[in-house]
Amino acid sequence: MIYYLLRWVAFFWTVNFVPCTVGMAVNERTDGLCPPLTVEDHRFSDSLDRPLEITGFDLTEKFLLRKGTVTEDLPSFRLGSSPLIKPTRLIFPDGFSSEYSLVSIFRVRRTTKKDRWYLWQIFDQSGGSQVSVVVDGDKKVVEFSYQAPLKITPRYTFKSRDLHALFDRQWHKLSISVQSNSISIYFDCGLIERRVTDEQLSIDLSGHTLIATRVEDGRPVDIELRQFLIYCDPYMAEMENCCELVEPKCGVKKTVNGTSPPPTTAQIPLMLSQPASQSIDRCHCPAEKGDTGETGLPGNPGHEGLNGDSGPIGPVGPNGTKGDVGLPGNSGLPASGECLKGDQGPQGEKGEKGVPGQPGKEGKRGRRGKTGEPGLRGLPGSPGSSEGVKVKFKTVFVPKYNT
Repeated sequence: MIYYLLRWVAFFWTVNFVPCTVGMAVNERTDGLCPPLTVEDHRFSDSLDRPLEITGFDLTEKFLLRKGTVTEDLPSFRLGSSPLIKPTRLIFPDGFSSEYSLVSIFRVRRTTKKDRWYLWQIFDQSGGSQVSVVVDGDKKVVEFSYQAPLKITPRYTFKSRDLHALFDRQWHKLSISVQSNSISIYFDCGLIERRVTDEQLSIDLSGHTLIATRVEDGRPVDIELRQFLIYCDPYMAEMENCCELVEPKCGVKKTVNGTSPPPTTAQIPLMLSQPASQSIDRCHCPAEKGDTGETGLPGNPGHEGLNGDSGPIGPVGPNGTKGDVGLPGNSGLPASGECLKGDQGPQGEKGEKGVPGQPGKEGKRGRRGKTGEPGLRGLPGSPGSSEGVKVKFKTVFVPKYNT
């Protein structure tokens, strides 16, 4: 009897106190950056544990895939060929919460179950990624990356075998909870893995945001998308159930748009079947800081990281020393076919004096030269004979003129 009385006391304490404190905590965290978000009450496994005011963004509506509230019978959308990219300031006009939950419902198709694509990405004005969620069908993993101080981009790869079912072409819910020092991934409303993270930089709103886009060429991926929500509360990913994925659908249809619905009689047995401490543990109530705990045991070695991007080309190194003269090469093969005539080479150096050649042929007779100088006096002649030489004289008459 005392046991049941204590459970009823815990129940009424939860009804009257927990929702108020939760709503206050959410309002303090969002700081007016996030608008109210209207969702169905049946999305939460415990309506008493959800915040009074739910804030966030419906990206299916922001990308003009759907307008209106999130209803029980959610339509699904085949993505066309138009790029699903918009200025970040249009998606998050007043800014973006540093802690949030991302909740998506989709199913891959036969032609894309091995594609690598962005479920969501925000990049800055220069094209640098600030935060992204990548679904890799070939490796059957989910990757989360963000921008840390000093322009470092840590990347966390979730390789659990439980994620293999994400690519079986059935409807699934993939959720991610991002807190200041951790990231948690949920698949079909079950926690898959939680990782400790470093400090994250705030989002620059001057860039662009995209969803459901192939990494390879920036085209929309061929999937069916039913829903894409971002809550400005990191605990909403844990609170959601998977009523949209089961048949028959969950019976609760109350719309949540800012006030917590009163508990019904049908809900009380379900709530009392849970341990009384569950709602308290999941409460976001502010508490006093406790003493520093003892140092934990070293964790298991992490998975091998993916290959990083190629680094920039390094500077040119200094010239090396001149090597020895190499051995003569083998004779080349004879040329075949017509060969092109090369350019004339430079004039070579003057060679050594050659050997005298053979005498040439006799030349033609030359022209007569000029009269030379008188020669030297000749030698006396030999004596003449005694008979002498007979000389004939002729008398010539010369007339005499008077003067």
